[in-house]
Amino acid sequence: MPDEKTKQENQNQEENKDQSAPEENAQNIKDFGMADVKNPRGNIHCLTIAGQVEGHMLLPSQNKSTKYEHVIPLLVSVEQDERIEGLLVVLNTVGGDVEAGLAIAEMIASMQTPTVSLVLGGGHSIGVPLAVSASRSFIVPSASMTIHPIRMNGTIIGVPQTYEYFNKMQERVVNFVVKNSHIKRDVFTEMMMKTGEIANDVGCIILGDEAVRQGLIDEVGGLSQALEYLYERIAENREQNKQE
Repeated sequence: MPDEKTKQENQNQEENKDQSAPEENAQNIKDFGMADVKNPRGNIHCLTIAGQVEGHMLLPSQNKSTKYEHVIPLLVSVEQDERIEGLLVVLNTVGGDVEAGLAIAEMIASMQTPTVSLVLGGGHSIGVPLAVSASRSFIVPSASMTIHPIRMNGTIIGVPQTYEYFNKMQERVVNFVVKNSHIKRDVFTEMMMKTGEIANDVGCIILGDEAVRQGLIDEVGGLSQALEYLYERIAENREQNKQE
């Protein structure tokens, strides 16, 4: 049996953890755009993916970016941490590295922890797979989804293999979006190749209501709706664990 001194030390450690938690949370928000939300209904981790998704190449310092080498290990810790019962992914992207964005989307899609995505402002290019990767996706009425083919900057070798490479990469994105949403493949491909909507580019921009009507996003809603869905899933999981 632990003596009184040991009990007191354990109690002091718990109090120190409680006192340091708000400071640690504030630092995480400042550094990584993430926070833990705890209340009797559930413990939720909030992850913000904003600006460009940065891949293997560093973006200029003035660019707002989300680094995939930060996000991927974070998702692993969220999945393995028994204290975290749900994940809220807040999106406001302007595209970015396709490989990095698709890697993050695949990680989210494979998680057993209940996940919800909320599109605010915009989901541009690789932001589309990120939005549909969650168990349930929400979009505010004023937000938009920008859909266009994969593009590449820099030197491009003018050989047939380059076209095949682009085509295979495009297929990966299309397959992921169709698999993780309710949009039909031909509808999504048609949107991607549409002309006349984006200046000097191919593709289209659809607003929140249209994204839901086309089956790309599950529901029009904001923060309260996204959190309510997570809390419902958490309650279901808690009940299931009790029965087991």
